[in-house]
Amino acid sequence: MLEYKISDIRDYFDKAAKFSSSDRGVTRLFCSEEHKALLPVLRNWMEGAGLQVRLDALGNLRGFKKSKNKEAKTLIIGSHQDSVIEGGKYDGILGVLLPLYVLKRMHEQEIELNYHIELIAFGDEEGVRFPKTLLGSKSLCGDVCSADLEVVDKDGVTLKSALEFLGANTNEITKCAYDKDDVLGFFEVHIEQGPVLESESLPVGVVTAITGIERHRLFIQGKANHAGTTPMDMRQDALVTASHIICFANDLFCNTENLVGVVGELNVYPNAVNVIPDRVDLTVEIRSPDKKIRQEAAEKIYQYANKLASEQNTAINFNHNYEMDGIKCDEKLQSILGEAIEKNNRPVFHLFSGAGHDGLAMDRLTGVAMLFLRCKEGLSHHHEEDIDYHDAIIAAEVIETFLLELEEA
Repeated sequence: MLEYKISDIRDYFDKAAKFSSSDRGVTRLFCSEEHKALLPVLRNWMEGAGLQVRLDALGNLRGFKKSKNKEAKTLIIGSHQDSVIEGGKYDGILGVLLPLYVLKRMHEQEIELNYHIELIAFGDEEGVRFPKTLLGSKSLCGDVCSADLEVVDKDGVTLKSALEFLGANTNEITKCAYDKDDVLGFFEVHIEQGPVLESESLPVGVVTAITGIERHRLFIQGKANHAGTTPMDMRQDALVTASHIICFANDLFCNTENLVGVVGELNVYPNAVNVIPDRVDLTVEIRSPDKKIRQEAAEKIYQYANKLASEQNTAINFNHNYEMDGIKCDEKLQSILGEAIEKNNRPVFHLFSGAGHDGLAMDRLTGVAMLFLRCKEGLSHHHEEDIDYHDAIIAAEVIETFLLELEEA
């Protein structure tokens, strides 16, 4: 077993976290100035691990290590480098930096594998800036075309323009894709983003499946009017309508098994203290491993919203703008990952991911394996997100063992 140092691992995360537009937590949106500034640092680290590095058409930074085995396939390792607004410094980037450190130590010790490795820092997974997500990982599967780059952010900037700002050649989308026959599997390391491992007093766990996700945007139109002169029973208050929908959706999520969701974004217009709200735009995100459960929940919300709008004399339009089905992780890769944990004298614990990951897209290309790392208090998408670096050492040892076990499988 190679030697791994907490100080080395901490240094990676501390330096990467500085590339943030916020002082609290990490805000590094896709194709932002912070994203662009981080790229040469990541490139330098990857090259120091013996990887050949390139930026592809979707803003993925890809480091390739070629095996001496001419018949070799490629194990793709990776996660995302973007963050939510004021998020933590481990979500996503952990799955880039921790495997990178392991590969660096293996490179220093001249450890060769009989398969190729490509470590990828995916450009976008969170979907915060643009209304599409997982385009980086989807592009490896050949599931992205030039039309996908015409979406715009809230400032009207197209994804194509944003990628060109980053330095990506958007004319080379087809060069992102892999042939299925050339891929050995996809391996992602991620903080759990939940409390299960901590409640079990375990540092790591094997992921069995990843949730499905769908997103909806509701546009509620009322009528602005003077807040002092309009009788209460004569108002067309878009925000009151929205508040009822929010409570209905929350009750539905609380009382349906294998279902979670959130109204995460709310925009009120004109948002003035003495004006009845004229319009409200809100988002509803629904998560479940079962597509039928998600669809039934969305339908109930739509039906309730339409009935409510009629009663309150407001109008509602709906936009189902995102959907990604859940996946089951590859059983063979799960088994090898479990053996790697056992060889490091840790109990093997299996759990389901309630968060979405790049593996959702990568499943179309190849089998997926995922290792979860315990996070403190199960906290994520929050500036206080944290890990125990002793757990990171354990995870690094498991990653090394997994890579060596995979070679023998």
